[in-house]
Amino acid sequence: MAAARSALASASRAARSAMASAGRAANEAVSIVVFMLLDALEVLLCVVYRVADYVAEGAWRPCYCSRSSAAGAGAAAGRIVVSERGGSKVVSMLSATRLHLEDISDTLYNRPSVLACAAAAAASSSTGGAPRPSVRAAPPAPSAGSTTLTVHSAIVQMLRGKIGGDGKHAPYPSPRWSDCHCANCNPADTDRLFVHVEAPQDGAAATEEDVLFIHGFISSSGFWTETVLPNVSREARARRRLFAVDLLGFGRSPKPADSLYTLREHVEMIERSVIERYGVRSFHIVAHSLGSILALALAVKYPAAVKSLTLVAPPYFPVPRGEVGTQYVLRTVAPRRVWPTIAFGASVACWYEHLSRTVSIVLCKHHRLWELAFRVFTLYRVRTYLMDGFFCHTHIASWHTLHNIICGSAGKIDKCLEIVRDELNCDVTVYHGRDDELLPVQCSYAVKAKIPRAQVKVIDGKDHVTIVVGRQKDLARELEEIWDRKR
Repeated sequence: MAAARSALASASRAARSAMASAGRAANEAVSIVVFMLLDALEVLLCVVYRVADYVAEGAWRPCYCSRSSAAGAGAAAGRIVVSERGGSKVVSMLSATRLHLEDISDTLYNRPSVLACAAAAAASSSTGGAPRPSVRAAPPAPSAGSTTLTVHSAIVQMLRGKIGGDGKHAPYPSPRWSDCHCANCNPADTDRLFVHVEAPQDGAAATEEDVLFIHGFISSSGFWTETVLPNVSREARARRRLFAVDLLGFGRSPKPADSLYTLREHVEMIERSVIERYGVRSFHIVAHSLGSILALALAVKYPAAVKSLTLVAPPYFPVPRGEVGTQYVLRTVAPRRVWPTIAFGASVACWYEHLSRTVSIVLCKHHRLWELAFRVFTLYRVRTYLMDGFFCHTHIASWHTLHNIICGSAGKIDKCLEIVRDELNCDVTVYHGRDDELLPVQCSYAVKAKIPRAQVKVIDGKDHVTIVVGRQKDLARELEEIWDRKR
């Protein structure tokens, strides 16, 4: 009898394994077909938007799917220097004495199609070598006396827009025709971020310390102000100011059309809008998802001021030896699969510049209509702060932030984590939902492997959003305990 039960159990496991294998094979086969069709649609949309941009803005706008380079134009201008090292370093001369180093991810312009990847894999297997991703051929090297190398024309035009144009390339209007023109999406103050501030009510002249909350990708300060902040106790508020920012390009913050939304730009805007404006001297940081990368960059820049780091679902993917970090993170975050649905959404957002712009036009440009429809449908009984954060951004902001921060952070996060481990004595706490399908829990364990003193708290039954939304009272209490440990 026991032998029969054992045989039945073994047969059941074999059947489940076979079904799982069949499901994976079906998912892969359907994904190849779907994404080949999306590749074709992307080419069509490229033509459509080139014409639409010219009609609406009176200028041809480059895109990253173009293979054109700007070596000659850059050399003629004499104002842009580029080098490529698994990403790109772009130095733009903003004035006679001011230079800026921009960190540009090569995933902006190097996103091979499904067919190109399949051809590269087939060629590699036929020669017996390891599969190699398709990479566009490098441009010709400059002459010995030249100081200007080659970069994608779209980046050059963006930088020229910052400099002021050269008479031939019209600067990008802000907002663009495809963006929302409402007052919330286009604030009057374009020099600073929108910052939600909660200070002690007794008007105390000084506080012991402050807390900075940073939201994640396509979100806003409402992710914190509608959840955790209302649940912070009076005792904690009496000693601290609470700041929640809308990141550059999101929520009620400025959305410049000529920005590349690099790590430097995001961090400098937080410094200007919070740290310098409010005289912040000592502070804790609480960050969700993409915000964790900015939190680490701030901690490295202000090692003596940061008292604790709380990272919620950090997007940290250790890059295997021999891999190009930016491309590895792109394939990991956006695996070009139709299932699960969150992977499909991430794949469309990461791989398709024009298709994601179309989605942005439908949802973000008309966000007030969608929000009103949702309120009417729910009889005004459901709060819409998550929708507000999701809809209030521009395609240029989301596209560049996604690639330059999440994909472009490969390698940078390692350095930041090492500095936090070796040179900072702040507490590091990491939260992650066990059911997070967007960023697996292994991301948080990888942070602990890099910083052994970090405490990792994995919450059962929670995903990328419900790790905060739905357990805000518990999280607020736990955050207060973290802050009190460093008093």
